[in-house]
Amino acid sequence: MVSRVIPVDPFDLVIFGGTGDLARRKILPGLFRRFTAGQMPGDARVIGAARSELDDDGFRKMISDAISEFIPKDERDPKDVKAFLEHLHYVAIDARGTDGWNALGKLMRKDVVHAFYFSVSPNLFGDLAERLHEHKIIGADCRIVVEKPFGRDLASARSLNDTLAKHFNEDQIYRIDHYLGKETVQNLMAVRFGNILFEPLWNAQYIDHVQITVAETVGVGGRGEYYDKSGAMRDMVQNHLMQLLCLTAMEPPAKFDPDAVRDEKLKVIRALDPVPHDDIVRGQYGGADGQPSYKEDAENSSSTTESFIAMKIHIANWRWNGTPFYLRTGKRMRNQVSEIAVRFKEPPHSIFDEDAGTNANELTIRLQPNEGMDLRVTIKEPGPGGMRLIEVPLDMTFADALEQNGSDVPDAYERLIMDVIRGNQTLFMRGDEVEAAWAWTDPLIESWKERGDKPKPYDPGTAGPEDALMLLHRDGRRWREIKP
Repeated sequence: MVSRVIPVDPFDLVIFGGTGDLARRKILPGLFRRFTAGQMPGDARVIGAARSELDDDGFRKMISDAISEFIPKDERDPKDVKAFLEHLHYVAIDARGTDGWNALGKLMRKDVVHAFYFSVSPNLFGDLAERLHEHKIIGADCRIVVEKPFGRDLASARSLNDTLAKHFNEDQIYRIDHYLGKETVQNLMAVRFGNILFEPLWNAQYIDHVQITVAETVGVGGRGEYYDKSGAMRDMVQNHLMQLLCLTAMEPPAKFDPDAVRDEKLKVIRALDPVPHDDIVRGQYGGADGQPSYKEDAENSSSTTESFIAMKIHIANWRWNGTPFYLRTGKRMRNQVSEIAVRFKEPPHSIFDEDAGTNANELTIRLQPNEGMDLRVTIKEPGPGGMRLIEVPLDMTFADALEQNGSDVPDAYERLIMDVIRGNQTLFMRGDEVEAAWAWTDPLIESWKERGDKPKPYDPGTAGPEDALMLLHRDGRRWREIKP
């Protein structure tokens, strides 16, 4: 079965920061893929806006080079590239001044969807909103997309929300978290709520615990100065891992509707218990094999910022009472892995001899690499010699399964940008959701600052500090091995 590609309405999409790294790596190549898939209407326009003094041809040359760099050769026909570039325009603009705004206003057409992507530093959000309003470029039906970090604490998140609320309604604001655009994340909802097999078992009675892991092999590199003011808690847990936690733990929404889904996610965040000091492990990678340590990457020899964090979380509601959620994320780890592992309890009674052994079922949702799912089930080990039980996976790698059906798995940014044009906010964070996440996160950060805690050192290429292993060992559990 070939997937249906439904074109969106005609649109003018303005990308502020259109010459930046995110626009070059993700946004414009993603739009090119949607164009080749037939999803962009023939009169769609993409307008880059940035400080660089470029004209349309200069911008098109830059994006042509980006497509060559980030799109595989077998996926970019020169005719398609040429046709896509004709949809691109450029305006040199001063976010805090007056230059370029009249030119941008003249480019915008009537009777099409207007979307504005703020691919810039959050300290420019207010300036851009003010200029768009001042020059009468925005209308009641326009949409804006804002990238993380959306604040660095509750106070700054509220300030950003208030700034945007001066000129935009909540239903016009799309706070983007690219993790929510991943096919596997959305399939988590499909598996839970579209199959009678899982939802009746999706609770503390049957699930022993849940592990959510986002491990990276890279260090902070050129982001050292930014990251040292953020750390793993702010950079990953408060947004990416929090969203994965919410989708795993939330109650079934009444319908697959933006506010219905986000209402249920908000309930999860508000039900999170405070995390005791002993249930949090922070780590910082050292140097090895000629690679710099975190302190060297951050150019801060006295840094106490964590590049790794693991924690045990409890959700105070009926569904999850007594079932812990273990979260971990870190830099310079053994392999690049993003996954959610749901470990079910063992059968309450075994009819087999002790020698047969017992095994628990486990559902693993892989976000990267190799998006897909596998369900580990118990079978008899083949061969004579009595009953011996072993675990085997029922594996579905999306790329393999969908390729056989002639389907294409879009990148997260491709899906999310098209959702903006459609006006579908389901996969975007709401303002109260962001603030609730910071309200839970801030006290944890303040508590280790007040104690003067220092992160535990760990060697690059490992699974993090030893203390993180003990976080599960003391509960009689083990982390899943970090492997590709």
